[in-house]
Amino acid sequence: MRKILFLRYIVPLVLLAMVPFLVNAQTIQNTAKNSHINYERLGKIDGMINDYVNKHYINGAVTIVVKDNQLVQYKGYGYADVDTKTPMQKDEIFRIASQTKAVTAVGIMILYEQGKLLLDEPVSDFIPEYKNQLVLDKFNAADTSYTTVPAKRDITFRDLLTHTSGLDYPGIGSDNMKAIYAKAGIAAGFNIAANATLLYKMKKLAKLPLVHQPGEKWTYGLNFDLLGCLIEVISGTNLDDFLSKNIFEPLGMKDTYFNLPKSKANRLATVYREDSLQQVIKWEKGYFGADPDYPLADKKYFSGGADLSSTAFDYAIFLQMLLNGGTYNGHQILSPRTVQAMTSNQVNVMFDGTNDFGLSFLVTSEKGAAKGTRNKGTFSWGGFFGTTYWADPKEHLICLIMTQQTPNSHYQVMDKFETMVYSSLK
Repeated sequence: MRKILFLRYIVPLVLLAMVPFLVNAQTIQNTAKNSHINYERLGKIDGMINDYVNKHYINGAVTIVVKDNQLVQYKGYGYADVDTKTPMQKDEIFRIASQTKAVTAVGIMILYEQGKLLLDEPVSDFIPEYKNQLVLDKFNAADTSYTTVPAKRDITFRDLLTHTSGLDYPGIGSDNMKAIYAKAGIAAGFNIAANATLLYKMKKLAKLPLVHQPGEKWTYGLNFDLLGCLIEVISGTNLDDFLSKNIFEPLGMKDTYFNLPKSKANRLATVYREDSLQQVIKWEKGYFGADPDYPLADKKYFSGGADLSSTAFDYAIFLQMLLNGGTYNGHQILSPRTVQAMTSNQVNVMFDGTNDFGLSFLVTSEKGAAKGTRNKGTFSWGGFFGTTYWADPKEHLICLIMTQQTPNSHYQVMDKFETMVYSSLK
């Protein structure tokens, strides 16, 4: 009886005392050096990136490396704005473009865990305009006319999460669908006028043909804009508020926004591009149909596929939550099983001929691991304006390298960063 009483009263007190330790174990710590890192090797990244800056291949970059929940590297290089010689700070705010997709995917999976939807449920259950869609058959480039055939089934949440719905991308997709979207006034997320609404545009998209039958193959498209719209329809709140309440605020992501506050505008890195001679020049308004100041616009259209701005550290927090099995800083965002599903293969064929694809992530396959540095199961993606990330569960490793430049003929800086990170692991 005494032993039972001891366990009843003493064990809870011990567990209570351990709470700060357990929470700290989940969060990114900036403490003593990590014994599994060769810091001399890791430090050589500085010289490599500075060489790219000095040669004017890139104007600036931020890198971050987290190993075992421990911050082991976090630096800014070069300039956030080369004209004013403003140094690139490590907490610079970047247009993360398609890195928005993983955040939207987590938002969908939050609703999934709440029983609000099923992954193989037709999205037409929530937006009826997506019922009985049509698929492109023949296209006449001379006058952009086309014929269609009926879709064999309605698209599902899983189709959208895996880019297998048949939706294409304006600007960067197939020539036929780029023409069809342009004629209909459908644009990529960060190109949307400030007064446009998500539901209006997504209903308009539903009237256009799919580029292939749902589930037939992998096509990068506006899937996550539609998923963001579905979050709004199902939750009854706009995407900005939903993600802030359910992800950004509990995780402590203090610099992630659809509409960047004016008070933080001075931290937004300038975006650049290359001219025809591969010289790095400032991205002017209207290039690629985009205004580089779109993060400062007071938008109502929140693109779930392309519209967030953030910092390397904020996004590392988001990835750490996933590596932790859905929990960070004492807040459970998703269950471990859901995170496992998101980072497991969900398509019938290797999406790029080598690797797998999960629910919004490229997932390194056994074949991909054999050919590169990342371990099997590493999940990753990047953003249009020159950002990339990966999280390696086997090494418990998170890495990001962020620039604001596209196109970039010297993208190898990202590959070299990856190689040098792995070479520093003991």
